[in-house]
Amino acid sequence: MIAADEEFLAGLPVFRHFEDVADPTLYRALPPGWGLAIADIIDSTTAIGTGRYKAVNMAGAAVISGVSNSLGRHDLPFVFGGDGAAVAVPPQGLSVARTALSNVQRWVKDDLDLAMRVALVPVEDIRQNGFDIRVARFQASEDVSYAMFSGGGNSWAEARMKEGQYALPAAETGERPDLTGLSCRWNPIPATHGKVVSIIAVPGPSRDMPAFRKLVIDLVDLAEQDARHGHPVPEDGPKLGFVREGLGLEARAGAAYHDVWGKVRRSFRILGESLLVNLLSVTGLSFGPFNAIRYRRSVASNTDFRKFDDGLKMTVDIDGARLEKIRARLEQGRLSGSCYYGLHEQDAALMTCIVPSPLSKDHMHFVDGADGGYAAAASRLKQQMQSVALG
Repeated sequence: MIAADEEFLAGLPVFRHFEDVADPTLYRALPPGWGLAIADIIDSTTAIGTGRYKAVNMAGAAVISGVSNSLGRHDLPFVFGGDGAAVAVPPQGLSVARTALSNVQRWVKDDLDLAMRVALVPVEDIRQNGFDIRVARFQASEDVSYAMFSGGGNSWAEARMKEGQYALPAAETGERPDLTGLSCRWNPIPATHGKVVSIIAVPGPSRDMPAFRKLVIDLVDLAEQDARHGHPVPEDGPKLGFVREGLGLEARAGAAYHDVWGKVRRSFRILGESLLVNLLSVTGLSFGPFNAIRYRRSVASNTDFRKFDDGLKMTVDIDGARLEKIRARLEQGRLSGSCYYGLHEQDAALMTCIVPSPLSKDHMHFVDGADGGYAAAASRLKQQMQSVALG
């Protein structure tokens, strides 16, 4: 990576108070020549309706894992969207990222039996159409920060991808992305306050950005009115489980095409590691430098349960009273024209992870609702926007 791109990544603004997420002065534009690697699952609503949301989430996280591993770095700006993802790629990495996207698309088809769209969109095309990709970072914990995106460029690129523009072909059958570290071991995380609620709010038809920023601040404040700030993952971390689907998904992520015995061996290894972590959690013992209790606590602090991607996205655990206040504030924003929104309630959250190394502290954990999550909220958001356009 050339010096200017390294300087851009190293100099990205980092903020620690999430209510600052809508402050436009914190964001920096991607340098010239960069591209946006994007993907989503086609008709994820049907897949979710058949109970395959864990597979949908795994496919979305695979985009981040595949592109990051192919480029040999995990500091590129990215955002996880539940049924898809976006990764900002520097100029010299575009060719490698293109191959990685095609390989992920093939893996999703062959091993998950899902259809995925993938595209690589030049930032210059985004700017020529009146939008931009601007990036900042939110410090989720001492060890992990997540990229936040503004400028409307991600949304524009996603819409063009869904129209068939910038599409990349799938790789040949048998090609595989490098999904090292992609993990899906955690059980669903039940709500403790009432409901796990996935919320998406984007600027409305009035394009009144000061009003939208005030809405974001109000929503964050309402969600934060408990000791955990609406965090859906317990402070001591989630329970490690033996969900068969998660075990199978992770085994497939690391095995070659049609390598049945490879998948069986990985399944037994993953099961053994899970048993060991559970044993260490119960006993409080350590395995060399690895301490399971400390690791589970860091899992909770390293999650991305709230983000900004041309709009606010949150998956929070809240009680009924706060949910009604949030819903009322969103409705107020919709009626005034300052926002469109989608909201989906469920009984649990779901976690998918990227763990570059079992002993590293920069493991990343993507949280979504366990029964529709962001995909269901996005569907309702789309319906709301269409009704306004038709009305």
